Amino acid sequence: MCYSAQIVADYRKFVRTFGALMDIHEFARLFFERAEGVSKAKVPKAMEDAFAQPQTEAESEIKALIEKFNAEQTSKLEQDLFKQRKRLVDAERALQTKVTKAAAESQRIATDKIAWTRGKLDDIQCTEPRARDSRIFPGHYAPVLVMENGQRVIKPMRYQCRIAGKPASYDVKYPGTYNARRDNLEGFWQPLFGHSHGILVISEFYENVSKAKMEGRKLDEDEKDENVVLEFKPNPSHDMLVACLWSCWSAPGEPDLLSFAAITDEPPPEISAAGHDRCIIPIKPENIDAWLNPDASNLAAQYAILDDRDRPYYEHRLAA
Repeated sequence: MCYSAQIVADYRKFVRTFGALMDIHEFARLFFERAEGVSKAKVPKAMEDAFAQPQTEAESEIKALIEKFNAEQTSKLEQDLFKQRKRLVDAERALQTKVTKAAAESQRIATDKIAWTRGKLDDIQCTEPRARDSRIFPGHYAPVLVMENGQRVIKPMRYQCRIAGKPASYDVKYPGTYNARRDNLEGFWQPLFGHSHGILVISEFYENVSKAKMEGRKLDEDEKDENVVLEFKPNPSHDMLVACLWSCWSAPGEPDLLSFAAITDEPPPEISAAGHDRCIIPIKPENIDAWLNPDASNLAAQYAILDDRDRPYYEHRLAA
């Protein structure tokens, strides 16, 4: 599975690189619904920063929606910070009189929440780009390249696919639906494979692995395994065009949802040796249009594109 990825979030790069149009309506809808509290969409900061210097009236409106949301979030966080600071002062005062488990626990919780809240405020106020601003996790939004009426188009989509016609409860029932296994493309993913294909552009990805597997050893009898997060990056370094499936979900009384899943397959030897059993499928640039224009009556051609993939060597290291 692709537990997390470093995405290309600047839509202008998509336009330059792929000759794509931006679906400005969908970007505006995403930020409007979030600003109005209609959705709790998780948007990486780099996607917001792409609108920091608007060049059209529509982009200016999106920037205003982002600023409105951030202002409201800042107000809430500052109120929470005030409450936790008061809680910390009260706990420390109580501990000076008598050390109790309750006061010590209150001190610990308040200290942790103050640090977390300050971090969130710093994220909102930071103007310098950071690598983590472009990192997505399941449930986060990312720009996805699709084809509409013969034109490459960029749409914002949630990284966890809810297939049209399925109940919203599938998000909880099937939490792993950000990963579309190649061996299940004609099973669970049959409504999308050969019909709705997309591309996510990433520079690296991250996976949870067993520490023992990473080290290539067996656990001792009384030893507990640990989880570590590894960063995988292609060598030579380049942006990867990850094959995806996507869907447009709608239901009465609910906001429409655009969402996607990355197709994964058996891993190359270096990823398997690092302790992970799946890998994304980056397709070759010359196959973009064929992938985005699938023929449902010729699935063999789609499998051929997945087989004729970009095969870089993936270097790995412990994620920061």
